[in-house]
Amino acid sequence: MNLERLDLNLLVYFDVLLRERNVTRAASLLGITQPAMSNGLRRLRDTFSDPLLVRTSEGMLPTERALTLQPMIRQALATIERAVEPNVQFDAASSARVFRIMTSDYGESTLIPLLLERLSQEAPGVVLDILTPSDMSFLDVEQGHVDLVINRFDSMPQAFHQVTLWRDSFSCLFSADNPIAADFNLQTYLEANHVWVSKTGMGASLGITPQDTKRLGWVDEALKRIGHQRHISVFTRHYQSAVHMAQQKNLVVTIPARAALSKRRDARLIMRPPPFDIPMFELKMAWSPLLQHNSAHEWIRRLVVDVAQGSSA
Repeated sequence: MNLERLDLNLLVYFDVLLRERNVTRAASLLGITQPAMSNGLRRLRDTFSDPLLVRTSEGMLPTERALTLQPMIRQALATIERAVEPNVQFDAASSARVFRIMTSDYGESTLIPLLLERLSQEAPGVVLDILTPSDMSFLDVEQGHVDLVINRFDSMPQAFHQVTLWRDSFSCLFSADNPIAADFNLQTYLEANHVWVSKTGMGASLGITPQDTKRLGWVDEALKRIGHQRHISVFTRHYQSAVHMAQQKNLVVTIPARAALSKRRDARLIMRPPPFDIPMFELKMAWSPLLQHNSAHEWIRRLVVDVAQGSSA
């Protein structure tokens, strides 16, 4: 390939096509006609001697060659973008920018209030749009439609940038009127009725049952390791709902300690460490490589990390 004869616009076409995997949407994003984008794809195929995108029953799918090229071309374009981008720093104090943050109910109830407090002091015009995991997919994050994802992840695309915000343990919440309050131990814990709270990941998921042991999460996996199983009476995806359910005298809620702390002064509830070992977990923040060098994005990431590190369970 002769670089002097390469049209660099084709690399931009490639980048958008691989992210959208749809000629019409890619053309719309670039502000060109569909025939022009189709012609660009044809020229890309000639340039790399590869189909790059192949039409299947599941839509346009990238070839192995295209997947190999994608991170290299994205990195090259990001370098060019930094070179030509005006050297203007983000002015948080006067900004009215909207930052879209995906987080679970856990993150929304523990971290976001602390973040809002700092924003009111340093960037009162900045707006947060909080999304739930079921509102989006990793592809939305990869394409930069969402600024940050803050959650607990079993896995994450390797291209994403990420940082650990904090580690958290677990606590049990139950009513002061619950019979378990008089003698809280492993045996009485197992005899009680429990509220299960989802370890929410990305994308919508179907409901589960007590028999789905492989999907039940940290608490039940920890019990399984010591040869026990609890009786789950309620499944919920919301930590705050679970906290309210703990007020019923026949239910026990086992949730991350930071989520339970919101009720530490509630005389109606008792908070205790679990009567068995549950490994700690990490709350992480991740973002697309497309946003890595954006000055506004760099600012919000620094602020989130600072807020998280300054908090205590």
